[in-house]
Amino acid sequence: MKRGSTTKKFLRYLLFSFLIFVYVLYLAILPSSTLVINGAGSTFVYPLISKWSSEYRKVNPSMLISYQSIGSGGGIRLFINKTVDFGASDAPLNKQQMEVAKGVIHIPETLGAVVISYNLPNVNLRINLTGEVIADIYLGKITKWSDERIAKLNPGIKMPDEKIVVIHRAEGSGTTYVFTDYLSKVSKEWYSLVGRGTSVQWPIGLGAVGSEGVASLINQVSFSIGYIELSYAMQTNMTYAAIKNQYGNFVVPVPESVEEAASSLAKSLPKGNESWENVSLVDAPGKNAYPIVSFSYLLLYNDLSTLPGMNEKKAKDLVNFLWWCIHSGQNYSLSLGYVPLPPEVVKINEESIKMIKFKGINLIGGS
Repeated sequence: MKRGSTTKKFLRYLLFSFLIFVYVLYLAILPSSTLVINGAGSTFVYPLISKWSSEYRKVNPSMLISYQSIGSGGGIRLFINKTVDFGASDAPLNKQQMEVAKGVIHIPETLGAVVISYNLPNVNLRINLTGEVIADIYLGKITKWSDERIAKLNPGIKMPDEKIVVIHRAEGSGTTYVFTDYLSKVSKEWYSLVGRGTSVQWPIGLGAVGSEGVASLINQVSFSIGYIELSYAMQTNMTYAAIKNQYGNFVVPVPESVEEAASSLAKSLPKGNESWENVSLVDAPGKNAYPIVSFSYLLLYNDLSTLPGMNEKKAKDLVNFLWWCIHSGQNYSLSLGYVPLPPEVVKINEESIKMIKFKGINLIGGS
């Protein structure tokens, strides 16, 4: 057993080393005029940023966006350490992080949904769940799919008398932040025992790294349940539950239900250079609002000259890319499982991008 585990670790090391080698080789053969912008963070938004990167090359062939999908926790860490040009996180910076990362600007880049996916062999109909039931599953209080509380939500579906295998993220994750923010809203017991965060002390369950890892483990393990981004569920054709909202309706994430969840707060959002710590779209009011919705944020410094290796041209190109993302880039959202930003949010983002400078010099309009 130990020998097999060692072999797997060695093979993973070889694969990782090979990927690093390929990446370095790729950078080495790029034209010398190519400008590389480095970002890191959220796996939630990786499919969209990847699409933006390829599409923006058509706009500016001399610029390459290199994005590491390492999770929001890792992205925040690299952003604070100023080892990337921008961070991406599904969780806004908290008070302590903002005190360290002075001059941070939050730029909501898209709207997304977190779904509760499951693997139930021979169950062909979509199941219904409530926030309270989901919380009790993750607290270890509901342990079988045949539990009476689940059965009552799903009349006409014979739920298997099998143990529920709970799956969660193993590393710091913005998706975890959104999911635990939701559970904290709908379950007082969850809020008092576990709370919300990019990393929490899980009462039970198996951990997997990245959205890809959680999705893969759900697919592999029968009778499992886990939380993933809608975009990953769409890409892998995974089944996910309808969740009861404040109005008592069981809702699935579609563009209209995600947008409805955000519309009630869009006019009361902070400015980009203010704190976004208390901004939450989960369990939002709305007859057809899907209850697990969040912004994903790009994190930038208001003066890019504080970043090592940054120059004025690179700063201008980065800001032009950001401007493209919140305008033309939104056209690629729906096909990937995201929802374009409401006009009110785009307007806030425009003002935020105008705040970004290089050694006090404006990079795009504004004061």
